[in-house]
This record gives sequence, structure tokens and C-alpha cells, in this order.
Amino acid sequence: MRARLAAWAFAAPLVAYLLVCYAYPLYTNVELSVRGTTVRTFVQGGAPFVGFANYAAVFADPTFRTAVLNTVAFTVVSLVFQYTIGLALAVFFARDFPLSATLRALFLVPWLLPLIVSASTWAWLLNSESGLVNAVLAAFGADRVNWLTSPSWSLVSVTAANIWIGVPFNLVVLYSGLRTIPPEVYEASSLDGASGWQTFRHVTFPMLRPVSAITLLLGLVYTLKVFDLIWIMTRGGPSGTSTTLATWSYELGFGNALPRFGPSAAVGNVLILFALVAGLLYARVQERR
Repeated sequence: MRARLAAWAFAAPLVAYLLVCYAYPLYTNVELSVRGTTVRTFVQGGAPFVGFANYAAVFADPTFRTAVLNTVAFTVVSLVFQYTIGLALAVFFARDFPLSATLRALFLVPWLLPLIVSASTWAWLLNSESGLVNAVLAAFGADRVNWLTSPSWSLVSVTAANIWIGVPFNLVVLYSGLRTIPPEVYEASSLDGASGWQTFRHVTFPMLRPVSAITLLLGLVYTLKVFDLIWIMTRGGPSGTSTTLATWSYELGFGNALPRFGPSAAVGNVLILFALVAGLLYARVQERR
């Protein structure tokens, strides 16, 4: 009994933290999504139960399809480039050349900066009138591009900024994974006459699969919920061309004169469902492995 009480005493802080910081907010969000909550009922309580009416309104809204497509494009492109560039840099730095540690530390700067600083910097760089990118293009005789205000370029611009922010995370995790691969494996590959590309394809990459899986999963969860970067740079515009589920959820709940808390919570729950499905798939793959 004493050992059992001690175990519960050690587990109690973690359980309390999970209940207060995760379970309760999730329950509140689910409850908001099934009630017709207004500003008055949000403060005073007594919001009527409307069932899945908020979800039906969200699914019927034309913005929903645009937000889902933008979220998928934003997430997939970000993950592909973040992982590819991060893996290339990890392989490069694994050679341990002079000043490699210093350069790795410099690559961490985008990841360590507050996101509002990074977003504001990218918004200034891509500004149509006074941005540095357009100034460089003009110096080479190219036409200026409306990076943040053009329907064709707004989503590309925020995706590029997100890739820049996420590369250091992939670099750090994949570099750590490379350091755990035994040197004897590479020695055996060299004795067998494998080229550099063959060693990477048949030795390095397969042994990095567990690390790659968790890197992509964490990147997926983080990218799905990216809000402040897009909101600061484009506010989801123009005409919703860079709107994602995260920005649309915020806009419904807090970006209008008349807040729509129910639909906003419903969009948030759809986003949570996407992340949950990804987590379950990862757990399934790890279980089989």
C-alpha cells in the first residue's frame, strides 16, 4: 500500500497538469462547438444546445474547402522542404569539419527567434513597395512582385517563411539521429565497395527512419496549428487565398465584430482531428515496427 501511494504521489502532478492544461480546454472547445454561444452567454452561461448545427454551417461554408486545401498545401510543402533541407544539412554537418559547431549554432537562430519577430521580418522583406526582395529583383531588371497581396503568391510567401523557421528543428533532430548510427556500419559499407550515394540510400536513410518518423510527426502537428506567422504576414488574404483552418478559426471567433464562438470551436476541433489521425497513424506504424 505504501509503494502504491508513493506511485500515485509521483503521478499526481502530471495527471493534474494534463487534466487542467489539456483535458479541460479540449472539453470546453467541444462544448462550445455544440452550443449556440454568443458574447452574452459566453460570459453569463446558458448557451442553447444546437448539436452539430455549427459543424453543418462550417462544412457548408465555401471558405471551408479553401481553408482545407490551403492547410494541406501549406503543411505538405512545408514538411517536404523542411525535412529535405534539414536532412541535407544534417549529413553535411555530420562530417565534423572546422567551425561546424559554430555554423550549426547559427542555423538555430531562426528557430530560437520569437515567431512574431520572424513574421514581421519576412513581412518587411516581402513588402511590395519597400521590401528587400523586390529591391534585389529591381536591381536585376525584373518586375516587382506583390508577394503578400497577390492571390498567386500569398500562400507561397507564408509557406517559404514557415520552411525557413522549421529547417533548424529538422537539422537538430536528424543530426542527433545521424550521430547514433554506429561507425562500424559505414566501415562495412565501405569495405563492400558502396559509393557515397549507395551508402546513404541503403544504410543512412533506413537507419534514420525512426527519427524521421517522429520528426515528420512533430513537424506536422506544429505546421497544422501555425497561426501567428500567417496572420501577421497576410491575415489570411487576399480574398482568403492564404487562409488555413487555424487562421479561419481565429477569424470566426475573434476577427469579426460579431464573434461566432460555436463555428470557431468546430473548425478548431476539425484541426485537432487531423492531428489526432496523424498521431494514431504514427503509433500504428511504430507498433508494427
